[in-house]
Amino acid sequence: MKPTWLEKLKKKGDLPKVVKLSGNKAKRWGGKTLAIPCPEDVAAIMKKVPKGKVITTGDIRTKIAKKYKAEAGCPLTTGIFTWIAANASEEADLGIPYWRTLKTGGELNDKYPGGIMFQKSALKKEGHKVVQKGKKWIVENFGKK
Repeated sequence: MKPTWLEKLKKKGDLPKVVKLSGNKAKRWGGKTLAIPCPEDVAAIMKKVPKGKVITTGDIRTKIAKKYKAEAGCPLTTGIFTWIAANASEEADLGIPYWRTLKTGGELNDKYPGGIMFQKSALKKEGHKVVQKGKKWIVENFGKK
C-alpha cells in the first residue's frame, strides 16, 4: 500500500545528515559541506512563515545549512520536502501555510495542492501581487515583503 503524505512527512530514514563534497559537486551545490534535511525540518520552517510574508526554497536551504553548520542546504531534498509538507498539511490539517513557500526566484509551485490557481489566490488574499512572466507565475517583489 502506498504511504500517506503524513507518513512521508514523518519518515526520517538516515536524515538529517551533513555530507562532504569536493570538486564539481562542491561548486555545483555551493559548498564543501551539504546539509540534507529530513522532511519535518522543512515543514517546521514553512509553518513559521507569517501571514503576509513569503519564503523561497533557497531561503529554506540557507536555514537548513545554518542549523546543521554546513556551507549549503540540499536543493533537491528541500524542493521535494516542501511538496510533501504541502500535501501532508492538506491531508492531515497540519496548518502549514505552504502557499507562502515559493520556488527560488519567487515562482509559484504548480505541484502544491490546488495548483497555481490556489496558491495565486491565497497569496493575493494576503496582499501579494502575483504576475505572469512567460509561462511562470511569480510574486512581484517577493524579497522585499
